[in-house]
Formats: sequence, structure tokens, C-alpha cells
Amino acid sequence: MEKLQQNIEIGLIGGTGSDIALNNLKEIKVYTPFGSPSSTISIGDFKGKNVAYIPRHGQGHIIPPHNINFRANIWALKELGVKFLISPSAVGSLKKEHTKGKFILVDQYIDRTKKREDTFYEGGQLCHISQVNPYCEYLNDIFYQAGKESKLTIQKGGIYVCIEGPRFSTRAESKMFRRWEGDIVGMTTYPEVVLAAEKEICYCCIAMVTDLDVWAGKCPNCGIVEYALRCYKCGSVVDELSVNVPEVLETMTQNAENLKKLLELALEKLDTRRDCSCHHSLKDALL
Repeated sequence: MEKLQQNIEIGLIGGTGSDIALNNLKEIKVYTPFGSPSSTISIGDFKGKNVAYIPRHGQGHIIPPHNINFRANIWALKELGVKFLISPSAVGSLKKEHTKGKFILVDQYIDRTKKREDTFYEGGQLCHISQVNPYCEYLNDIFYQAGKESKLTIQKGGIYVCIEGPRFSTRAESKMFRRWEGDIVGMTTYPEVVLAAEKEICYCCIAMVTDLDVWAGKCPNCGIVEYALRCYKCGSVVDELSVNVPEVLETMTQNAENLKKLLELALEKLDTRRDCSCHHSLKDALL
């Protein structure tokens, strides 16, 4: 493995479709106070920018979401010098208008996780990090413009309900998340987003809709409706829809090229010399 470098400005945590082509590719192993990251980190050049890539679930997708060492991943990327972090995430839709293949640039989350280590500050010095605006507006703007230029179905802003996993939601939970005005449900943005803030890193979550979760049913007359035995509009029998792994993987594979296109165009636009309020998130947060 190569020695640790500290001039990598862009980090990418992802999986299917987020493995953009990097030149001068090298593998680096980073040791952290929190154990091993998900994998060795690939570093390389992308149009004059230094990029570090780590597969969130490890090589071969073997780490379930509740066992990801989020602290080690974020600490390692910060150690490499990362200032801008992009995190693609497969999600289920909680609204009819968020159809399969749509990209949503998340701006808020609701944390429904239970067992995850979600801070670097466990004693000694205390940190109460602000999460009023958890995601980087600058990165969201760049990706939104890139998505529009690429003629992709993309939305700026949306609420991500992050569940513990690895199980999918019950129908009762899925319907509850809709009543909370959630847009999407997934298993990975938390605690990545808050740990990035504690390391003063700009963080962007590109959520890709892969399914309609389990709140949805299909009426022969009215189309997609919230599941009940009979449609609340016309009274017809409603077929239940359920999310499963093959459906998620199929949608991700089909949309991988769009994600790659989005990442490459946005990274080309990203100004790594730009200062951002995210780079000062510890100001007034430490005791």
C-alpha cells in the first residue's frame, strides 16, 4: 500500500454506479483510532482534482448498514485531507411523485437509528454540533445544476428518514414516515452527515430512488395509492407492493450510468479552493 497522503480534497463514499474513472489510481490503507474503515481507500486524479473513494459496504458489499464503521470512514477521509464529501445512497420513496430512478439531493434527515456511534466527542471535550442545515448547500447546488444539464430527473431538497436496518420497514412504519412528511427512507446517511460536520467537511447525499417502499399499493383504476384492502378513491381491490433486494439492485444497475454521469459533471464544476461555512462547523460548538 502507498503511504498516507494529505492532499485529497474530494471524498466519495458509495457503491454501484459511483465508481467513477480515476487516473493514476492507488490503494491506501488508513489506520484510525476507531478501527478499520470499510475498505482500503482508492485515490486518483479526476480532471485535475484529487479524489478518494471508499465503498461504504466494503469490497463485495459484505458489511450491512448497521455494522458500517462510520467513524473510521469519516476519520480516514479527513486524515487524507478531504474537504468535500459526496455520498450516493439507495433509498425507497415515501411519495408517489418520487419514482424509480429519480435523484434527490437531501437537505434534512430524521434519525431512526438505534445502535450507531455518532460522535467523535465521547468525553473530555464536549461538542454540540449544529444540524439545523445538515447538508452542504453549495454541493447541492452544483449537483442540481449538473443533473439539469444532464437532463436527469433530480430534485433539490428532501427529507431522508434513516432507519437502522438491515431489515426493511413494516407497512405501519412506512405510513408513519409519510405522515412525518418524509420524502425517502434509507439506511446510511446517518451518522455520516453528523460525523462529517464534526470534522468540518462539506457533505452531500445523492439519494437515488430504487423502490416505493411498502406504503404503496396499486389500484387498477387509480394507479399508485396508499395501500388498503380497497382503494379509498374508487373502492377497487388494491394489490400490495413490497420492496425486495432484487428490485433495489435492478434499479441501481439500470441507473448506474446516470449516477456516473452526474458525479463526473458535478466534480468537474466543484471549486475545491472555495471556503464554505461547513469548514467552520465547530465554531461555537465546543465546550
